[in-house]
Amino acid sequence: MWSRRALGLSIGAVACGPGLAVRSVSAQSLELSAIPLPVHQQAMHLAIAAARANLFFPFGAVIVRAADREVMATGVNNAAANPTLHGEIVAINDYVARHGNRGWGEVILYTTGEPCPMCMSALVWARIGGVVYGTSIEKLRQVGIDQILLPATTVIAAAPFYRGQILGHVLESETDALFVNRKRR
Repeated sequence: MWSRRALGLSIGAVACGPGLAVRSVSAQSLELSAIPLPVHQQAMHLAIAAARANLFFPFGAVIVRAADREVMATGVNNAAANPTLHGEIVAINDYVARHGNRGWGEVILYTTGEPCPMCMSALVWARIGGVVYGTSIEKLRQVGIDQILLPATTVIAAAPFYRGQILGHVLESETDALFVNRKRR
């Protein structure tokens, strides 16, 4: 079991396996594919735990420092209070409150759902080192959660200055279950 402070990174060459998509944006970014899949899965479990705080829209996120796997920030969807407070935005705000607006290239955001265009744009502007998600935007749409049908990779492709990477479908069956089994209003 991981502690919230140290997730135990061991960098090594690991194949990501079938169904996992890594998109590299630049050679100057964190190498998400070099991080063993179990390490990504452990961090995703923390995002899933955060997501459980919102039974209706279980979008949870954690920001983890790649070097030592310390959890730097957490967030869960709070759009009931403000429509822009998606899990990723809440995690960004938590990070800035705790650590200031610096060090973005050294961290990875883990989120239960693929970042929407608003969230992915914010992550691009922050120049976060990497993004790892579970459930795709298309699956979110299929289970009845309104989505702007613009994949995170399209947002990244429109930002030639961005150097981060994105990895999708990590613990997808578990994150899909969060959204399929969520409470409905």
